[in-house]
Amino acid sequence: MHRCTTAFGLSATLFALAACSGERARAAAPLHPDGYETLELRYQGSASQVVFPELAEELGYLAPLKLKYVGNTISGPQDIQSVATRDVDFGGAFNGAIVNLVAAKAPIRAVVAISFIDEQSWMGFFVPDGSTIRRGRDLIGKKIGMNTIGAHSEFMLKEYLMREGLRRDEIEQVTLVVIPPVNAEQALRQKQVDVAALSGILRDKALERGGIHPLVRDYDLFGRLTSASYAMHEDFLRERPKSAAKFVDAVARAIEWSRATPRPDVLARLEKIVKQRKRNEDTSVIKFWLPSAANLPGGLLSEDQFQVWIDWLVKDGQLARGSVRPADTYTNRFNPYAK
Repeated sequence: MHRCTTAFGLSATLFALAACSGERARAAAPLHPDGYETLELRYQGSASQVVFPELAEELGYLAPLKLKYVGNTISGPQDIQSVATRDVDFGGAFNGAIVNLVAAKAPIRAVVAISFIDEQSWMGFFVPDGSTIRRGRDLIGKKIGMNTIGAHSEFMLKEYLMREGLRRDEIEQVTLVVIPPVNAEQALRQKQVDVAALSGILRDKALERGGIHPLVRDYDLFGRLTSASYAMHEDFLRERPKSAAKFVDAVARAIEWSRATPRPDVLARLEKIVKQRKRNEDTSVIKFWLPSAANLPGGLLSEDQFQVWIDWLVKDGQLARGSVRPADTYTNRFNPYAK
């Protein structure tokens, strides 16, 4: 368990590791005959879900590059930490977590948006029907289950509690419990936690079973907003620009394909991908898929998508004003839709 006030930021040890992991970074390689600096992109996946690069590879947009699966990620912060240490070549996370990592001097940049908050694609803090928890003050002394510390769920919770008028000493009395997303619904129903953060497919499966409802949604707090992006290491962008551009182009095209294609055809393609990779996954959850990427074409990034979290961290006292600018956190130079 983790108290709300100590949750933000990532360890200095990790960033020291990221800064001095050059021996593990692959040196700039000579061009392949097709002109790409590398033909392999290492990444972490998600159980029973298809990420945009996997869809891009299936559609043929990524060729001649190929993905190399190295395991499943446990959270966005963990995924981009792996980018910082050069253990993977790209990773996706909540934009506030990217800001946090950049503020800690990690050499990463967001390159394409992959997730969006809107009326359909939202994350909520859920309570059982009949719960006595009806407002922010009711969370004092309660346990809140979420997938990780220092990511979107915690930002959202603290913003909600602040808007509800809780003082810092009262927010300290709210206990955060790290629970794998696939176990969050069960933990809530078995009363191991009082509140659980649920989103995406897991949210919709839980709502289908009934008996729970959201106390608050991120959409209620922030409205329509691009919420997460893929990031890459600055060394990769500098040493392998053509491969980086191919990756961003492929993801951008996959995003647009998922928007333009009839839903049944998208679901059929996603199910095919999950079955082909043979990881003993549950394909029944695919029916809950929603086309969540970004409000700009091809996952383009914009200053406001990062400024909102910079302002939040300044307000919370975690960043000095002016210490991080949106331009430090992202780039659109590899995205064909920027042209």
